[in-house]
Amino acid sequence: MDRLDAMSVFAAVVDSGSLSAAGRRLNIPLATVSRKLADLEAHLKTRLITRSTRRLVVTDAGREYLGACRQILEQVDEAERAATGAYAQVRGQLVVAAPIVFGRLHVLPVAAAFLELHPEVDIQLRLGDRNVNLIEEHVDVALRIGALPDSNLIAAPVGSIRRLVCASPAYLQRFGTPQTPDDLASHRCITFDGLDATPAWAFAGADGQPRQVAIHSRLTVTTADAAIAAAEAGLGLTRVLSYQVADALHDGRLVRVLAGAEPPAVPASVIYPGQGRLPMKTRAFIDFALDRLRKSLKGREAVPWKD
Repeated sequence: MDRLDAMSVFAAVVDSGSLSAAGRRLNIPLATVSRKLADLEAHLKTRLITRSTRRLVVTDAGREYLGACRQILEQVDEAERAATGAYAQVRGQLVVAAPIVFGRLHVLPVAAAFLELHPEVDIQLRLGDRNVNLIEEHVDVALRIGALPDSNLIAAPVGSIRRLVCASPAYLQRFGTPQTPDDLASHRCITFDGLDATPAWAFAGADGQPRQVAIHSRLTVTTADAAIAAAEAGLGLTRVLSYQVADALHDGRLVRVLAGAEPPAVPASVIYPGQGRLPMKTRAFIDFALDRLRKSLKGREAVPWKD
């Protein structure tokens, strides 16, 4: 039995939540995943995962072993990166994660320009409106919007983003413009299942403290792009991030409302692991991206980054 391979399979099963998902992630058959996990448990003479028809549960022994597996696999990866010159040359695959719209508008142009300069680098750009775990999901660099919890990650700010409410001119002409957040009770709203899906929208109160205002969602969609398109079509008010509607506001397709009640801006940051040496590909991309992202946001945002 190849124990390193078995460790990788075990970690993938835990991270993916199922044997079949781990098989897809590793590009190996489900039967192979099951066999490797069974061989590992037989070798250790202990159960690592309990299986049911509905879910997998990691045992106490499995959780302890998983931590050791991650450390060992990371040390092996580190040794292989050093041996292949990852710390001396800008080469290899770089995994970058970003929110969908931000990635399309700001990160993709930066990635394309970086690839032109570095022919030995390949980039996997993962776009999704959720906060990824850089270590567990093997992400080199990510763009994070919002305050960052204390962690072993390093954050470099690139700008500030506001959450704002907007609607089409046609909608406002038909239903009127809300003057206070409480007016939303009589308006049609459009929501999407994104980073902060909620039945209430946050605003700054008269005393400066945040307050939640309940809204009735006439339409719920799965992406910010769809919410913006619905708002442009006159279906209602939507609340999105400022960079997501910069073009629509500039072109007059949408109108910003309740600006005086908007909550404080939140930071947009490039984040990356703070432990160990960074491979040259990662350091080169961060150095290349920071100034370009700041300039890109400065040209589009209501609250740009200020040096």
